[in-house]
Amino acid sequence: MCAIAGIIGRSEDGAYGPMLETMERRGPDQEGLWVDPGAALLHRRLSVVDLANGRQPMELTWQGDTYILVYNGELYNTEELKRELASLGHEFTSHSDTEVLLHAYVQWKASCVEKLNGIFAFGVYEQRTGRLFLARDRIGVKPLFYTCQEEAFLFSSEIKTLLAYPGTQAVLTPEGVGEILLLGPGRTPGCGVLKGIHEVRPGWSGYYENGELSLTPYWRLTDRIHEDDLPTTLHTVRELVTDAIRRQLVSDVPIGCFLSGGLDSSILAAVAARSLKKRGQVLDTFSVTYRENERYFRASRFQPNSDDEYIGLMTRALGSRHHRIELDTGELADALYDAVDARDLPGMADVDSSLLLFCKKVCQDITVALSGECADEIFGGYPWYRDPGLRAREGFPWAQSTVFRISLLAQAALGEGDPFRFVEERYRRSMADTHILPETDGEERRMREMTQLNFDWFMQTLLDRKDRMGMYSGLEVRVPFCDHRLAEYMYAVPWTMKELGGYEKGLLRQAMADILPEKVRLRKKSPYPKTHNPAYAALVKERLRDLISTPNASLWTIVRRKKAKELLEQEPEQNWYGQLMTGPQTIAYLLQVEYWLRKYRVRIA
Repeated sequence: MCAIAGIIGRSEDGAYGPMLETMERRGPDQEGLWVDPGAALLHRRLSVVDLANGRQPMELTWQGDTYILVYNGELYNTEELKRELASLGHEFTSHSDTEVLLHAYVQWKASCVEKLNGIFAFGVYEQRTGRLFLARDRIGVKPLFYTCQEEAFLFSSEIKTLLAYPGTQAVLTPEGVGEILLLGPGRTPGCGVLKGIHEVRPGWSGYYENGELSLTPYWRLTDRIHEDDLPTTLHTVRELVTDAIRRQLVSDVPIGCFLSGGLDSSILAAVAARSLKKRGQVLDTFSVTYRENERYFRASRFQPNSDDEYIGLMTRALGSRHHRIELDTGELADALYDAVDARDLPGMADVDSSLLLFCKKVCQDITVALSGECADEIFGGYPWYRDPGLRAREGFPWAQSTVFRISLLAQAALGEGDPFRFVEERYRRSMADTHILPETDGEERRMREMTQLNFDWFMQTLLDRKDRMGMYSGLEVRVPFCDHRLAEYMYAVPWTMKELGGYEKGLLRQAMADILPEKVRLRKKSPYPKTHNPAYAALVKERLRDLISTPNASLWTIVRRKKAKELLEQEPEQNWYGQLMTGPQTIAYLLQVEYWLRKYRVRIA
């Protein structure tokens, strides 16, 4: 995995160093720069495959034209593509997927993305024509931001790299305030929050040429009639899941699995352990917990039991080399600010910072990890999929807190905008983007809408988190359940099949039944573990109390100080975002917003 950036048009020589410096955490192993009078391409590399021959920017001359590629990601069908390209006359000097991607582009141009199985964000500059091609993977695992300056077009893996270019400023408009306080940590698809900064949407690609950017979708979730019976569906799901995991075990550096003892991570670990055993290797597994969590854990609707028992069952069954990582309350609160640096925006509070600390420890042993994100979106595992009341409710089911969020807004922070309309319009946009066959109605129609909503919003927040928190320490985290073939197939599978046996993700449980201990297979969904230590809540409250006593804090330009003070006295009735962001995380989110406004020198427009 890597960090990429580019400047098309007038470039500032003095910008290259500062921009590359912002990219170092994502790519600690190698640095590359390609400069032409009309363009500059920048690259930092985390070496994972073909350590010696995968340097970038990578250049290729084909039929008299020269193409230069910068690429962040991993292809999982490299060998198939390589064979097809070789039959068309292409020759290769390495086993790097970067070289295969560059040859794929020169052969098929924009349509090359339709042939790729992987996670990617890349740019190809055509030296003769001066045009740039940009593309992002179908699901949105790898990030790609851009902005247009007066005489230059800039793109990069992260917002901080764009801000390192002279003249690019961090400006927050009323619309940006809405993104942070009415939707955050979610983001409108394609929005970079700051004025003039945008993100290439998942499954989109296009060209920048003659001063114009034209992006179009090359992939979307598409409804169809599901003709497979239950046995065929179970077989297909098993094949797709197993194939996705095995493909993503390709690596020339140490690889392991995150393991919570839940269904998704246990499936990944079971398939990975079997595959590595055939190579004579033992799988490394990693779990996270918090100091004194056993003492303070209380079962809830969303977190009915702790992970330790189930992790033990899995590690014994797998024979894995397990690493149990324990985080302390103080470091969890301190890392809230590193998590903002990693994401370039306020995020999921300690849900982010804990993952950042976890990844920092994990990368002491491995460079690549597999994680179970996105199974819930694809197989319908979240409470809002299965609760008829939540399912039928208009709006974002993970953030039914708009009234409370509005109460926090400082007067005139949204200008003349209507905050309810601001949220509703974005919800409606996802509904309108949902592809549903005319004959699909009732519950099935709503489930398609819920899937699209989760793909556009909640899943993107989790993928942002996984990418930024991992890459902050140079750890590549892969997400096999994001394989687009699996998403395409599952989109049209009837809800009665997905909920097989009355269990959340019942279809997945049954399809993979023979590789898991029965107690793990039937375990009720439990979310990412968070701290239950009251010392954490006390610590973030103390920091908010200090902030409240600072009248000129940046936060009070967009948040009402009086309403923030009320958070010290009573917990809000609604969760801020999903099951994990409750009262302490709401406070921590405000602390992150304050830090972000100051650190990024955000100017309120």
